[in-house]
Order: sequence, then C-alpha cells, then structure tokens
Amino acid sequence: MAMKIRLARGGSKKRPFYRIVAADSRMPRDGRFIEKLGTYNPLLPKDSEERVKMNVERIQHWLGEGAQPSDRVSRFLEAAGVVEKKERSNPKKGTPGKAAQERAEAKAEKAKAAEEAAAAPAEEEAPAEDAAAEDAPVEEAAAEEAPAEDAAAEEAPAEEATADDAAAEEKAE
Repeated sequence: MAMKIRLARGGSKKRPFYRIVAADSRMPRDGRFIEKLGTYNPLLPKDSEERVKMNVERIQHWLGEGAQPSDRVSRFLEAAGVVEKKERSNPKKGTPGKAAQERAEAKAEKAKAAEEAAAAPAEEEAPAEDAAAEDAPVEEAAAEEAPAEDAAAEEAPAEEATADDAAAEEKAE
C-alpha cells in the first residue's frame, strides 16, 4: 500500500481550508484518509502561526513508515525543519507569461511608432541639410582654386550649417 502525506481540501466555495492527512495514494483527494496530521489555512497571513499546524511527531512516524509527502506538504516540512531542503530546478521561473509577453511587444511597437513619428519631421528637414552639405564641397573646390579666398569660404559653410541646425531645433520643439 503506497502511503501519501497530502492536503485534503475542505471549506466552502472561494474559502479554501486544507487538512494535512496520511492517506492511501489510490484514494480520492478529499476522500478516505487514515489519519489527520494537521491543517493549512491559505487565507491567513504568511507570518501567522495558525496558517500551518502540524503534528510533527506523527508526520515523522508516517515518513518512517515510507509515506511520501506531496510537493506542498514537503515545502511545509522544509519550512518546519523536519526534512532537508530539496534542490528544485525551474528554468522558466521569472520569465513572463504569454499575455505579459504580448503586452510587452505591443508596448515596444507603440514606442517604435512614436520614435518614427518624432523622426519624420527631422527627416523632412534632412534634405535641406543635405543640400547645404552638397553645396559645401562645391564651395571648397572653388576655394582650392583660389587660395586667397580659403578662410572666407571655409567659414561660410560652417555658419550656414549652424543656422540650419538652429532652425531644425526650433521646429522640433
């Protein structure tokens, strides 16, 4: 006969209350059990002493008889120091669920659309800046032909570029 130490649900609808019981593993969850070993009330705060009550001596007796605790009961026993903690592997712990991932993707798309909308006015002004940049090499080429005009030719494109940048900043604001 395979013995289990597990939770048997009681309480009314939406008000769970559990008995910690020693039962045959073939019996229904809330069905026949051999011995009541304690109680668990999940509605109480986590730091409450009344939340989990166990008869530790009887639990140790049943563990000695070969009873296997369920996962939840084994966590209670670990917290009480009755059994040593098991190493658990949950590689998906902390990763968001499907709905949360969809919300994150939607938020990212909205942010991307907002960036594109903000970048669109800047792109419209960009051709004017490109035209100024394209004119600058022509002026520099003319300046190379006439060395006396070097200083004046180099300063002029710089002044035009700063004026274009200032106009672009004003429009962006």
